[in-house]
Amino acid sequence: MKKVLVLGGTQYFGKKLVRKLVDQGDEVTIATRGTKADPFGDKVNRIVIDREKKETLAKALKGKEFDLVYDQSCFSPWEARDTTELLNGKVGRYIFTSTQAVYEFGTLHKEEDFNAHTYSIMYKGRREYPGYEGYKEAKRASEAVFHQLGQFETVSSRFPIVVSADDYTERLKFHVDKVLSGESIGIPKPGMRYSFIEAEEAADFLMEIGKSDYTGPINPGSAGDISLQELVDKIELLTGKKAIIEENPHSGSMSPYALPGSWSIDTSLAEGLGYRFTDLHSLLDMLIKHYLKAYGKISE
Repeated sequence: MKKVLVLGGTQYFGKKLVRKLVDQGDEVTIATRGTKADPFGDKVNRIVIDREKKETLAKALKGKEFDLVYDQSCFSPWEARDTTELLNGKVGRYIFTSTQAVYEFGTLHKEEDFNAHTYSIMYKGRREYPGYEGYKEAKRASEAVFHQLGQFETVSSRFPIVVSADDYTERLKFHVDKVLSGESIGIPKPGMRYSFIEAEEAADFLMEIGKSDYTGPINPGSAGDISLQELVDKIELLTGKKAIIEENPHSGSMSPYALPGSWSIDTSLAEGLGYRFTDLHSLLDMLIKHYLKAYGKISE
């Protein structure tokens, strides 16, 4: 049994990760702001922290040591530095939930396309990183802190877009809804390409990479990428309805996947280490069909 700290862990695939850790018999502590209920009852320990206030971490973590830490809630290098300083010498292994956004816009990025070990860190708080560009910079700098200052084994898991039948953001469902209703979808650049991972598989990956001896950055997810136009084509095929694409959209119709550029990753390193993920097209087809079944548009 390992002593595991999960920073975050009460939302989406972080919650799925906590459930898996509990099921395998680990002693799990979740650290959150304490504002959101969780379903774990007496199966986990809880501590209350505010990642933007170091003193709350210092108080909550005083006298505690862990075999493994999963960080689901770091969004600035200040937070990364504070956590690192408090946990150095008190944790063996640190798994940071990062993102494919550490890479420049482009397709099928390999891990070496961003080097956290040499990245120059400018320390700012999470509220000083607005928009997509801010998010990219915040995650890059946070990775850099963990890899440069952390005195523990560090993994940066650079996730692509996370999807599932229970995705609370409903970003994929948005496109299905628009096609079914005959409303336009705002996609200024239909050729932009993206990578995806299923939420349960994201949690499985985190659990397994925590058990491994791998360190460094890694790209998990379904192999390959898909353009927004290809995604819409899938929805058209499965619904039998024609999508209305608007390249100069108003804000209400804008696709939540209409980012300023392509973001996709090469997952061959993870695959070479034995990690397996659902085929990308099978995954998206399955989820589109799930939404259509919920609407009674197709039978089981």
